[in-house]
Amino acid sequence: MKPRMDTYAIAAALQEIGTLLELKGGEFYKARAYKLGARSIAELSEDIGKLIKENRLTFVKGIGYAIAKQIEELYRTGESSLLNELRSKFPPGTAELSQIRGLNVKKVQALQEALGISTIEELKAAAEAGKLRDIKGFGAKTEQRILEAITKSETRPADRIHIHHALRAAERIIDYLKTSRALIDVEFGGSLRRWKETVSQVVIVASAKKPQALMDHLVRFPLVLSELERGKDRVTVQLTEGFKATLIAVKPDSFAPMLLTATGSAAHLQKLAQLAAKKKIRLPTNGRAASDHHHESDIYRRLGMQYVPPELREDEGEVEAALRKKLPDDLVTAEDIRGMVHCHTTYSDGKHSVEQMVATAEAMGMKYITITDHSPTAFYAGGVKIDRLQRQWEEIDEVQEKTKVKILKGTESDILADGALDYPDWILEQFDVIVASIHSRYKMDSEKMTRRIVTAMRQPVFKIWGHALGRLIQKRPPFDCRVEEILDVIAENRAAVEVNGDPYRLDMEPRWLREARKRKIKFVISVDAHSMGALNNVKFGVGIARRAWITRREVLNTLGVKAFQKAVRPV
Repeated sequence: MKPRMDTYAIAAALQEIGTLLELKGGEFYKARAYKLGARSIAELSEDIGKLIKENRLTFVKGIGYAIAKQIEELYRTGESSLLNELRSKFPPGTAELSQIRGLNVKKVQALQEALGISTIEELKAAAEAGKLRDIKGFGAKTEQRILEAITKSETRPADRIHIHHALRAAERIIDYLKTSRALIDVEFGGSLRRWKETVSQVVIVASAKKPQALMDHLVRFPLVLSELERGKDRVTVQLTEGFKATLIAVKPDSFAPMLLTATGSAAHLQKLAQLAAKKKIRLPTNGRAASDHHHESDIYRRLGMQYVPPELREDEGEVEAALRKKLPDDLVTAEDIRGMVHCHTTYSDGKHSVEQMVATAEAMGMKYITITDHSPTAFYAGGVKIDRLQRQWEEIDEVQEKTKVKILKGTESDILADGALDYPDWILEQFDVIVASIHSRYKMDSEKMTRRIVTAMRQPVFKIWGHALGRLIQKRPPFDCRVEEILDVIAENRAAVEVNGDPYRLDMEPRWLREARKRKIKFVISVDAHSMGALNNVKFGVGIARRAWITRREVLNTLGVKAFQKAVRPV
C-alpha cells in the first residue's frame, strides 16, 4: 500500500512522543526509548516499508515491540494513537516553550489560555510588551526572568562538540538535504571540515536552484527542534542533539568561494587575502558569485598556489609551502589503511569477541588486525593475566583458521611508574606487536614522567607509543613531560608514535606529530577500538594525521601484513 508518512516524518513523530512523555513526567526511560527510536529511524538506510512488510522493525537498534507498533501505525495511517493522546493533554507549543528556564507545563498552559502563545518568538514579544505580568502566577519579576532566560539562550556560547557527535549530526543533515529536489551540491564546512577535535556548531554549505526552499526543507527535518535565526543565505537551527547547525545555501556559481570562506580558518583566509592584495588579485569573498571559480582549487590556482586540503588550513606554513609547490601530495587517507591496530576484546574491557572484531575488520576490507588487550596491571580494565593470555592465543589460532585476515597477537602494555613494561620479558618477546601506554599516575612531574617514558622506550621490545600524552578531550589535559626529548629517543630507537583514533583521545596533538615528522619518526593510525563499531574510529585518526601533514609513506599500517609485522615486531 502507499505509505501515508515517510521515514523522516515518522522520526519526527517519535521524537515528539519522547518529548511529550518527558514533560508528562514519571516515564523517563520510555521517553528516552522513543527519542533513541527517532534517531534510529532518521538514520535508517533500508526501506522502512520493506521492514514493516517483512516484520523486521524490531531488528533495528532501539526499536522494541511498542515503538514498532507506533511506527507501523504512522506508516499506514499517518497518525499515532499514542501521539494523539499525548497531544490532547498538552497545549500547543509545549515542547518548544518548555526549553525556557522557569516554564513548566502549567505555566505554558496559562500562556496559551491567556494570550494564545505557542512559540518562543510570541513569548518574547509578549514579555517585551509587558503582557505576562498580568497572567495569574506570573508577575513582573517572573516576566523579567523569562525575558532574561530567552536572551541568555539566544546569546549563550555553545559548548564545544566532540567531532564524532558533530560528524554524525552533519551526515544525517546531508542525507536529509539530499531528499530535496532543490539541492545541487553539499559539503561540510567550518571546523568539522578541518577535522578539529571539537567544533562550536555544525556548518553545512550547499548550492541549490532555490536556496530559500532548501532552508525551508532543513527546518522541517525531524532532528531540528526549532529555527533560531535566518538570513539571506543561511539558517541556524537548534538540533535535538543539543547543539546548533547552520546551513549556508547559495546559487551554484557561489558555492566554491562560499565553501572556502565557511571552512576557514580565519588565519588561513586572512593570509590568502594578504596574498591576493599583494598580487593585486580580487578574490570572491563571502561566497560572492564568480563564474570562473567552479572549485576551491580554481581560487588557489589563481593565487599561484597548490590546492590546500581543508585539514591544513590553519596558517601553520601551508600557504608558504603551497606557493613553493612543496605541500605533500600524498596525505594519508582512510583508503590507505590496510590494518586495524589497537583493538580490545572481551578478554579485557572490549565489548565483542576476537571472532566478532576480526569479522568486522574483514568486512571493512582490512588485511590484518592487532588484538591488543590490556596487560595485568590494568586490573580496572580486566587486564589479561598470563594464564588467560594463553587461552586468548589459542582462540586467536582457532579464529585464524576461519578468516583471510591476518590476526596479530599483541598487548597494550602498561608503562609502569619506573618505566618497566607490564609482563615479563619472556612474554613480551613472544608478541607480534606491543602498544605501550600510560594508564596511571598521570600527575608525575615533568622530570619523573620524562624519565619514566624514556626508560620504557630504550627497551628493544618498545615499538609503538600508545595514546602518547594521555589526554581525554575536555576532561583531562595531556600529562607533563618533555615531549621533544622523548621524540629524540623514539627516533634513535626507531619506534613509532600512535595517532589514536578514539574521538575522546585523538592523541597526539598535530603540533607534536609535526615535531615527530621532523625526526623522520613513523606512525601508526590506530582505532583504540573497544567494540566492532569503534573500528570506524580510523577516520578520526586519519583526520588528525592529515592535520599534521602525515603522508601515506609515513604510516606503518598502510603497509602489507609482512612489512608491517617486520616493522613492529618486538626485538
